[in-house]
Amino acid sequence: MTVDTEPGTATVSPARLIRSGLVLCIAACCLSAQQAAPQQYTITPGVRAILDHVSADSLRGHLSFIASDALEGRNTPSRGLDIAAEYIAAQFRRAGLEPAGDDGYFQSADFVLADTPMDAFELKLKSGSETVNVARNQVSFNIDRGLSFSAPLLKVDYAESDAVAALTPQQVEGKVVITEIPDSRREQGPRRLEMYMARQEFLNKMTGLKAALVISIDRVSAKGAGAVQGRLIDPEDRRARPEAPGTRVITVHDPRVVKLFDATKPGVTGAEMSLRLQAPVDRPVRLQNVIGLLRGSDPILRDSYVLLSAHYDHLGTRPELAGDNIFNGANDDGSGTVSVIELASAFATLRQRPRRSIVFMTFFGEEKGLLGSRYYGRHPVFPIDKTVADINLEQVGRTDSSEGPQIANASLTGFDYSDVGTILEAAGKLTGIKVYKHEQNSDAFFDRSDNQALADQGVPAHTLCTAFVYPDYHGVGDHWEKIDYANMEKVDRMVALALVMIANNSEAPKWNEANPKTARYVKAWNGHHGK
Repeated sequence: MTVDTEPGTATVSPARLIRSGLVLCIAACCLSAQQAAPQQYTITPGVRAILDHVSADSLRGHLSFIASDALEGRNTPSRGLDIAAEYIAAQFRRAGLEPAGDDGYFQSADFVLADTPMDAFELKLKSGSETVNVARNQVSFNIDRGLSFSAPLLKVDYAESDAVAALTPQQVEGKVVITEIPDSRREQGPRRLEMYMARQEFLNKMTGLKAALVISIDRVSAKGAGAVQGRLIDPEDRRARPEAPGTRVITVHDPRVVKLFDATKPGVTGAEMSLRLQAPVDRPVRLQNVIGLLRGSDPILRDSYVLLSAHYDHLGTRPELAGDNIFNGANDDGSGTVSVIELASAFATLRQRPRRSIVFMTFFGEEKGLLGSRYYGRHPVFPIDKTVADINLEQVGRTDSSEGPQIANASLTGFDYSDVGTILEAAGKLTGIKVYKHEQNSDAFFDRSDNQALADQGVPAHTLCTAFVYPDYHGVGDHWEKIDYANMEKVDRMVALALVMIANNSEAPKWNEANPKTARYVKAWNGHHGK
């Protein structure tokens, strides 16, 4: 799930209100298609077999591989991401799902990666008679254009907020600001987000004062990542390539620069920096959504589709970090990925299939801006007007929320935007899971995961999670050993029941038109349905 990001990743935020009479709407969800209110819904032996198939041990087995160091954090693109895609496809194949991509289980998408060559990189700091030539392996940056200039150095004490606030354009414009910005990636919990927001506020200030560049020293690690993996570009966007906004930042890991920084007073230093950086070079990359289909049994409803989705990418590695530098992403979103795998396996055991077809799908590139789900939205494998709902799974494994333990709890983004929230709530009551609306985060997190791309197409789509924020969010400590597998098993069983309830109901979920926040989604739905 995307909330805050480091440079080179992306972010994405909104809400809902429950429609009256929804209880009657859900009622038509018995496996035999009989009408019954949710509280009267009977879990048949066939459905019970699906729920019982979901296993904490199986989830642990899948996640210990998906979130292992061997996959190196599943960055988009990366070798680890490709291995994860092959593993997911293998599990869909094992379950007997129909392949639904253009290449077996893969829906292929051709993107462009703009990488910065480091062959001619040059960064010099000159102070008096001393010149420091910083090596290419002692810097980390993500700059999307070529640069070649010299400018005076201005030392700014990042920790002195009053001094930063007092800076004027006359002091800063055209100069290179050298400072020490703490690395939020080394922190845990709420402090991490606070540090990230403070960093953004500082950089916004420097942008407003027209700083030419910001150099941030790192005294913890002497090794840099060089040009952090470049920007992914969608070639289908025919507009001129936008330039990344804001002040450019280079983190320098050279102890000699740290020494120079420590020996200098805040203000104009008398030193000068010169930089030469080549422009990024485009190279093609192929990315893949992984899609499997469980064909429905009803002669008519089998041509309509319920989606269960998750993103299988994460943040990759940060070579400049000392010690553990792999962002394994066990909870975000390895937990959602293996839940899709496990539920696909469970549903494939059914002798009597649900009436509607169920699509099991994992997306690439969520952490880079919902790239895989947006690609699917533009290139749907199954008709959008026949897609009745999407339940997207994010962060369903950790129960150690920053708000306290979340045992047998699950929350939904945009809880009251459509009928889906009440369907999940009803399934939760039957399986011992409290599905609730988080008053602060339900609406605010709606556009921060892959459900948004489907909602933009008019599909009632929501993200279900156990903990919105937890100690290792986007941190190197998000390991598979920290997952509460027993609780994830229960949550996944609840999701399985909700899928059955939607798939067997002749009435498809609807947007709550009484909620003004759904207007754009209702409009999109009407457009796809000729209304």
